[in-house]
Amino acid sequence: MLGGIVTNVRRLNNTVNGKRVASLSVLIDFQDEKLPERGRDFLNTPPKKTVRFGGTVANTLAKLQKGDTSDYELIKHQLSDPDIKASVVFNRYFNVSTLKIVLSRPLPWLGRSQAVVEEYLAFLSNLVSAQTVYLRACLRMVITNFAPKRIRIQEGNVDISDSDDEDENLPRTFDHCHQALQLITRYVPSTSRFLMPILSDKFPFVQKSSRTLECYVHNLLRVSVYIPDLRRDIIELIISKMLTLDVSAPRSEIEEVESGAQQDANGASQDDCLFDMDEEEDSPLDSSRPDGAVMVHPVAERLDTMMTVLLAYIKDICHVNGSLDIEKTKALYKDLVSVFDKVVLPTHASCHVQYYMFYLCSFRLGLAEAFLDHLWKMFHAPNQPPVLRQAAAGYMGSFMARAKFLPVSTVKACLDLLVPWLHLYINSQDSGSKAFCDVNLHGSFYTACQAVFYTLIFRHNAILEGNMKKGLAYLQGLNLERIVMCQLNPLRVCLPAVTNMFAAITRKYQLVFCYTIIERNNRNLLPVVSNSTGGNSVSTNTNPLDTFFPFDPYLLKSSGKLIEPIYQVWEEPSDCMIDVPKKKVRKGSMEEEDDFLHGGTPHGDSGVGMTPGSYDSHLHSPRSVGSPPVSFLTDLTGALHTAALLTRVWQ
Repeated sequence: MLGGIVTNVRRLNNTVNGKRVASLSVLIDFQDEKLPERGRDFLNTPPKKTVRFGGTVANTLAKLQKGDTSDYELIKHQLSDPDIKASVVFNRYFNVSTLKIVLSRPLPWLGRSQAVVEEYLAFLSNLVSAQTVYLRACLRMVITNFAPKRIRIQEGNVDISDSDDEDENLPRTFDHCHQALQLITRYVPSTSRFLMPILSDKFPFVQKSSRTLECYVHNLLRVSVYIPDLRRDIIELIISKMLTLDVSAPRSEIEEVESGAQQDANGASQDDCLFDMDEEEDSPLDSSRPDGAVMVHPVAERLDTMMTVLLAYIKDICHVNGSLDIEKTKALYKDLVSVFDKVVLPTHASCHVQYYMFYLCSFRLGLAEAFLDHLWKMFHAPNQPPVLRQAAAGYMGSFMARAKFLPVSTVKACLDLLVPWLHLYINSQDSGSKAFCDVNLHGSFYTACQAVFYTLIFRHNAILEGNMKKGLAYLQGLNLERIVMCQLNPLRVCLPAVTNMFAAITRKYQLVFCYTIIERNNRNLLPVVSNSTGGNSVSTNTNPLDTFFPFDPYLLKSSGKLIEPIYQVWEEPSDCMIDVPKKKVRKGSMEEEDDFLHGGTPHGDSGVGMTPGSYDSHLHSPRSVGSPPVSFLTDLTGALHTAALLTRVWQ
């Protein structure tokens, strides 16, 4: 054996109770075999396999504490021999008083025989039940194995490979880790109090490989199954890490990288047709995935992998034997919406992570209605910060526009909440001293207006189809003309793409004539000036409503396969003439299928000047500014009753 001395017990001089032990070494009989019977030929008797550690176990561990690892590494190397029965080591020679140090430098128990694994698990159980002071060390040792090890290959002093360990036994390794964690939890019921900080601390850096992140996230979600008390915290941890990736990969950057790679791939394929040398070369878009749905953008690829795992987890939790389990779905919804409020809703410019709520709501109409009701209550609550209220309205409008699974009755119920709120807001402001266009003062109003306009752009056909007369009567009853014509002038603040398309649709059905106001606004292209921060006046062309479409087209390829069937893409009406030049989209761009914002948004020379972003509006004005009077909550009760679809109990 490498590093040890393979010897025969009969060749040693010292004997104690039938076992031979050298004075300066500890000999461990791993196979625990009986001595050969007398009379057997000595030369034909196979020697027993023993290991000489070069010192007592206690001395070896004492040296380890002082920094001398030579004898300890020798033990580890000897125990890695597959012919060694290491269970005897755990069972007889190592005990709680000596093996506590092993936790910081774990012995190679994973990947060994089932007997070795069971003995090691028994040792961990005895350790944590006897002395809980070592609980954290045991947990760290287990959690460290939640991600594949890194394999580094060097040639000389140069690293030529640094990749994940793709051992075929990796699933078995993860199973053993979870088995160990469940045993520890069984013996120490308070494990969950100490586990969450370790799970957070051991989370791989977000720039690690997709495989590393995939394995760790998958194992975290497995923990949430058998330790349900940690589920909300675990989901919050995962989504927080995903948001870090999401905001670091802007939509425009992903589109540029992916479209450029697609053009390169198309050019390469044409060259291959001309010069086919029968050589197998990897395409830039090849991947280990069976469907080849790999993102060229590295950050988007990591995020795509994590989103795929999260969405698969949501589906598996909510469905039992292929059928939706209502109680489990309700419980998961509560956890997910709590995490949404805490980390997703306040996050600026996230593009993809919020789709986990979109996906969950597609399982059942009651979930979608509950989510809309939750957003509505957050929007009209005066005690909420304006930034959250505006974000809630943006989510509400984008969800109604893009959720294909949402029936028109639910959309109309939501409009019956938002539009009366706008009218009551106008009532409270039109006669006051603040009845002028200022996004810092009236940010919630403008966001609600844009949500209504955006929803009608996508849903007006559904409202009108079937019964045109009834649909037109409903739209006329919204009294959109009063909203457009009010002194707060929402058409000046809303995005030009929304304004132009809304004007075209309402002109077609003779609901509102917006072009007079749009032309007047274009003639008055003076930027909005504000000195509410106490300093000099500031002029800027930043539109604070520019990021209020959280469910814009989903760009991630692999997880996007789950979103595509439930997502409403933009279909430009052929009978609505819009006098705005379209943006030229490069061939192969992922926005070709859904270019609503790009098609109607002038860039550079037609932006309306605004004060700095509405995400800062709560710093410039009291929370009460931008809210209807308190009496509005009483007046809204009737509207809430008429919107029974949003408040009914799930059946």
